[in-house]
Amino acid sequence: MAATLYNPFKNFDFKYENCFLSGQSADVPVVQVNVLPDWLLKLAGITGEEQIQLLDESIRSYNTLKVPVSEDLLLKAIFPLEQKVEAAFENGYAGVSKLDQTDLFRWIGKFLYSLVYIEMNAAVKLQQLSSDGLNMSQGLMHKFGNLQTMVQGIFREVVFENFCPWSIVVVPLQETGTHFSFRDEINTLTFSLKMKDFGIIACLQDNGTNQKYHAEILEQIKGQKLSEQQFEELCARFFYSAYLFNRLPEYTVMEVEGAVYIDAMPLRGTINKSLFDVWQHKTYAQVLENFWKPWGNLLMEIRKDPNAPTSYFNPPSLPAAG
Repeated sequence: MAATLYNPFKNFDFKYENCFLSGQSADVPVVQVNVLPDWLLKLAGITGEEQIQLLDESIRSYNTLKVPVSEDLLLKAIFPLEQKVEAAFENGYAGVSKLDQTDLFRWIGKFLYSLVYIEMNAAVKLQQLSSDGLNMSQGLMHKFGNLQTMVQGIFREVVFENFCPWSIVVVPLQETGTHFSFRDEINTLTFSLKMKDFGIIACLQDNGTNQKYHAEILEQIKGQKLSEQQFEELCARFFYSAYLFNRLPEYTVMEVEGAVYIDAMPLRGTINKSLFDVWQHKTYAQVLENFWKPWGNLLMEIRKDPNAPTSYFNPPSLPAAG
């Protein structure tokens, strides 16, 4: 396995030639692996022919979403992680809620970074992105590179020094046979998934701030089983607040005897303003409408009272609006 820290954003290495996590090159066996593992498709009761739209607006089936992985890393590190997560998912909320959050972070992080890798490969191919990434947001490159470094904890020792880089919430659902679906926003590294009797919401690079931002509603629903509408409403709140989060987390990364130590710089820094831009009910209602599409909730109904968007929670416990 790679002895030095691999950062594909230094030379924009998204050519399907090297392992996407370790950087191991073609002198070791590299195979293409499905982003959605077979066990997840089977557990979710789907075929893999279901489709997803990428940022370039191309339509791809789940089965065509693949990333290059070294066989050694796959057998020794990724498979064991997949087995842990599979066992937890099989047991529904009871299993997922007890899963070590570091393992859950690595699994979700690998999933999201896989999609980033695929998007980067497509952008270079379509010449939407230069081979050195010069016409890509430096902030995004920085954020994606940090995620890739953190996810390397799958196969090497990565230590977070007295901080947690993520907000991850696992909630029980009322329905025990909830249909599988997931949602991601790679620009903010935000993710949600629901199936069986559980839902997961994750913000992968916020140092726990989104979880603190929504502390009131999270405390209110503790121990409660949520309806699907309530879960999607909670997702909408996290996805919107992740958009409002106005800091680019900075980290110091140090390699010592093969281990990687990551320390977080203070988020507040020298900027004398809130970590989040002002919450606007009008914009939030538009986000919420998208999350509630399966139930036909229209924007005009959600915004009937401009100062109190529709909510399935009682009380709504929404963040204060500007």
